[in-house]
Amino acid sequence: MKRIVKVKFRDIGKFWDFDASNIELKWRDRVLLETDRGLGMGTVVVEPREVEESQAPQNIRKIIRKANKDDLEKERKNLLKEEEVYKFCLQRIKEWGLKMKLVRVEYYYDGSKAVFYFTAEKRVDFRELVKDLANRFHTRIELRQIGVRDEARMIGGVGSCGRELCCCSFLSAFEPVSVRMAKEQSLSLNPSKVSGVCGRLMCCLSFEHSVYLELQKELPPCGVRVVTPSGEGEIIEQDIIAQKVRVRLKDGQELSFSPAEIKPVDFFAKPTDKGEE
Repeated sequence: MKRIVKVKFRDIGKFWDFDASNIELKWRDRVLLETDRGLGMGTVVVEPREVEESQAPQNIRKIIRKANKDDLEKERKNLLKEEEVYKFCLQRIKEWGLKMKLVRVEYYYDGSKAVFYFTAEKRVDFRELVKDLANRFHTRIELRQIGVRDEARMIGGVGSCGRELCCCSFLSAFEPVSVRMAKEQSLSLNPSKVSGVCGRLMCCLSFEHSVYLELQKELPPCGVRVVTPSGEGEIIEQDIIAQKVRVRLKDGQELSFSPAEIKPVDFFAKPTDKGEE
């Protein structure tokens, strides 16, 4: 058996599995751990659980220990350093006239490398910028271009629903999103209505899609003629969440009904006499 714990490296972003070994950990504990980049600091987001060896991720890395005061102080200094480097880099970007937007700077735990995340519409020649940064801060420099969705995740914000962005709160990975999903959820195809703060289609269209498809199966489609308690009419709209349909009656009135309140017109048709010609 292995004790697996889920950890995230920043306030936002993907959750990663680590081997907790025999270390007692609880939610929000700060931990020192092994990463592809060397030592790193993370936060426990899901407490350890036991799994069979065969079900544990392959080549899983280990938690070294709970973070102590020295570890936390080192992280604090790195965060201060990131602010200084960020301001200096912004200044140099303006001086060199580079068409790029600096999003974030991250220092490795041991200070051996600084990663600069940026967005740009076209290829950017930042070789001189890298030289400036390396000469000033005497560490390895990496400039990494990211997409607008990753930018929104790093910066954070509030969506049109009034809640924290999904990519910042619980989504651990981006899933493909299509306009078809918006259509099948009976949403307006106005770009301002279905786009997030990143300018791309909202992530919720993807992870809510399967629920909408299941609920839609319980509703008759638009265009069907039905008999309602208020008379005969035609279904013109589905309210998937409320599980109701909007019907336009013969007199032009539009009313909402649940599926149990309506029947297709053909249901009430009288059977034909096979003997009649």
